[in-house]
Amino acid sequence: MKTIFHPSSERGHADHGWLNAYHSFSFASWYDPAKMHFGLLRVLNDDTVAPGMGFGKHPHDNMEIVTIPMEGALAHQDSTGGNGIIRKGEVQIMSAGKGVFHSEFNASKTEPVKLFQTWVFPKEKNIAPRYDQRMFSEEMRTDKFCLVVSPVKEDAVLWINQDAWYSLGHFTKKNSTEYSIHKSGNGVYVFVIEGNISIGEMNAGRRDAIGVWETEKFTLSAEKGTELMLIEVPMK
Repeated sequence: MKTIFHPSSERGHADHGWLNAYHSFSFASWYDPAKMHFGLLRVLNDDTVAPGMGFGKHPHDNMEIVTIPMEGALAHQDSTGGNGIIRKGEVQIMSAGKGVFHSEFNASKTEPVKLFQTWVFPKEKNIAPRYDQRMFSEEMRTDKFCLVVSPVKEDAVLWINQDAWYSLGHFTKKNSTEYSIHKSGNGVYVFVIEGNISIGEMNAGRRDAIGVWETEKFTLSAEKGTELMLIEVPMK
């Protein structure tokens, strides 16, 4: 088993006033040649958007974009006709495919919106752009992992155009869980939203991450009050 530790203190940071952003991988003006990606996971941004502000209409292509709000509400519109508001507990996916324009704005004029956004390289290029979102209740991820994104088309989760799996967990008590990797050659980027975890001899706290690969499974121990996001992706 191979592992890598990414402390939160080494993330890129940009404060634009209306947007306070932390980057796990090189993004925009922040560049670190040692942090370009984890396998096919290209972007993991931790964003806070001020009330009434947001990202105006801009293009994307050939990227799978997953957005997970933690506080507040985010309004989305895109050139496929997709539109909606996502809140804590919901997950949104957009396949940019052969090309799409979209905008994202804080839906509130008084409260900030806090969110994670990830980009994953697609399995098949130039597909028709698509947008979807789902609600996953707190109970579904309490003291266990809840699968929210999968390459298997089924009603219970969001479909992604890649051999990738996303899971969320919120542990209200100390917990030890074995994670089995879904596909040979995949790795898992374990991102600590809140709390503390250990994997083998490695420990991670709030906003730290541990990457794990070249194994079929691993054991993850979480302390009480820990929230996690696990992103399993092909390593090449």
